[in-house]
Amino acid sequence: MTFETIVYRVAERIATITLDRPGARNGYTVAMANELGDAFARADADEDVRAIVLNAAGKDFCVGMDLSEGGDDFTVPGWVEPASRATRPLFRANKPVIAAVQGAAVGVGSTLILPADIRVAASGARFGFVFARRGLFPEGGSTWFLPRIVGLSRAQEWMLTGRLIPAAEALAAGLVSRVVEPELLLDTAYGIAREIVSATAPVAAAVIRQALLHMHGEPSPEPAFRLDSRLIAHAFASPDAREGITAFLQKRAPEFRGTVGADLPGFLPWLDSESHPA
Repeated sequence: MTFETIVYRVAERIATITLDRPGARNGYTVAMANELGDAFARADADEDVRAIVLNAAGKDFCVGMDLSEGGDDFTVPGWVEPASRATRPLFRANKPVIAAVQGAAVGVGSTLILPADIRVAASGARFGFVFARRGLFPEGGSTWFLPRIVGLSRAQEWMLTGRLIPAAEALAAGLVSRVVEPELLLDTAYGIAREIVSATAPVAAAVIRQALLHMHGEPSPEPAFRLDSRLIAHAFASPDAREGITAFLQKRAPEFRGTVGADLPGFLPWLDSESHPA
């Protein structure tokens, strides 16, 4: 796919995906939805990519859906709404994702970042799940993600009022993990990404990312207990685990050689469900 609404680049084993409609305040379009879905899948399939940074050009991250660019054909069999075209592949990715948010992140600008692992905001950022104020409904799986991130009570307030949420409140609620001055936003996001690239094993990071997302919804820790036993047994035969321990004892940087494509444990419970979605 040729990208027209986003920029995709890979450097230092980090894939950067940039919303690139600054003149329209990065208003979300059907074309952007399709391009984002392709970009997330491309980064996840590239073994040279160890982390993904999602950011936006201009003063705002994304002010929501831009209907001036045209709608979509809802009658197509199997039609998927535009936000989910991006958030589904982002959720399924095996690479850690850091979202860097500045300015307004409203509507899909807020729902798009929920599947990210780490969200960093500039001090002037503001978020808004404004759907009820537009007579619309939340999209991108956000009614699943948001309560798990900030708690049900806060998600209810934010979505039912549709009010704007300043960066300080987003930090206190756990929607973002850091708030920094605007000029430090990208440096902070890339600093996190570089730490992941240099210090962690790609297979371990992939398993941890998906285990956190999937186990959080289980009604008890029993599925995690069972999975942990299989994973730890698997680790004893893993070259990555031997390298990680040896590097620690020798006080040197590890050189992990395992890849997600070749070395991901085949027994992970979420693999089959994602290969054959309902």
